[in-house]
Order: sequence, then C-alpha cells, then structure tokens
Amino acid sequence: MVKYLDYSSPSLNYFFDVNKSNLMKKDNRNLINVLGIQQLNTLEDVSLLDIYLSKNNVIEPHYHQNAAELVYCISGAATVSLLNPFTKQIQSYYITPGQVANVPQGWWHYEIANTDSTHLLAIFNAPTPEVILGSDILKLTPSNIMAHTYCMDEKQWKKAVAPVQPSTFIGPTKDCSRYSYSPEPNQQYFPHQMYYY
Repeated sequence: MVKYLDYSSPSLNYFFDVNKSNLMKKDNRNLINVLGIQQLNTLEDVSLLDIYLSKNNVIEPHYHQNAAELVYCISGAATVSLLNPFTKQIQSYYITPGQVANVPQGWWHYEIANTDSTHLLAIFNAPTPEVILGSDILKLTPSNIMAHTYCMDEKQWKKAVAPVQPSTFIGPTKDCSRYSYSPEPNQQYFPHQMYYY
C-alpha cells in the first residue's frame, strides 16, 4: 500500500530521539527503545528496536506476524537463533559488530547477549513492529487447553508456568538465580544445530 503524505504539512515530523521512546526496561543495562510510525509520522515501511543487553540476557522467544527482522550488531556480541519452519531446526548465528542475522516474517526466534554492553538494532519492513511473545503464549493460553492438547496434568502445567511473567521481553527475570547461561560459540551443550560465520 502506498502512503501519500502532504510533505508541506507542518504536522509531519522528520526527526525523533529514539532514546525517549522506551518499549521495555529491565534495568539500566537491559532495555529496548522503539521507533515506528507512532513516533515518527513520516516513516513508511520501516521501523526499529534499539536493544541494549548485558551478558546472558535474552530477548525472549517470539515472532513478528507483520514483518521480517534484520538484526544488526552495533557492539558486543549476540547469538540470534531462529526456528526454520521448513527444516524444523533451530539455526543460531553468532554476530559481532558489523554483522547481521535475518529473520523472515513469522519465524520464531530469540537473541542472547554473549557479552556485556551488547547493542543491537532490529530493523523491520513494517511501520510498526508487531510481536507475539512466548511468555504471552504460555500465560494467556488457557491451562486446560494446554494440558488437554499435550496430554499433561493441568496442575503440573500451571505449576510449570507459574513463574512466567506476561510480556517478559528481556529474560531472565531480575530475581532468577537458577544458573548462568553462557552462549559461547562451538560449545557442546547447545541442544540444536549451530551455524557460525
């Protein structure tokens, strides 16, 4: 769809400070800023998330129903993992400054910071980056449906997902002390196929 703008209109904006548009903040080192058509009304088919992560923090598993995502590493290092719906395999890409990973529209994916001070730019080919988060799927799908579908005891399901907070965005939660995850390249503990370039 082509959008026609009256470029002489004083209501159009050509500048915006993304630092002033916070989508989610876990703490001062783990946050996401957003830029879409709501923030800058002259944007057309593009939007972005400005992502800051410290080591072992993860942008939770999710998918974008309206856009593909290009993840560009500005600083630090991250592993971008995606579920290829055609091969049924998780593909993981270790990216460092100047490198990108592409996630096609609608593909389940997540990003894990491998170092402190990781800065990623997620660029979308849509004016607003819409998202369906794994935490929302787990918490908002009725427990009786999940238990019935997967032949589970409903009480066990409820107990298993009780700690999950809806719309987590960046995990693990601040109070998690279970263990420290270290997504380093070529480690044997990854339960899926790794692709490193």
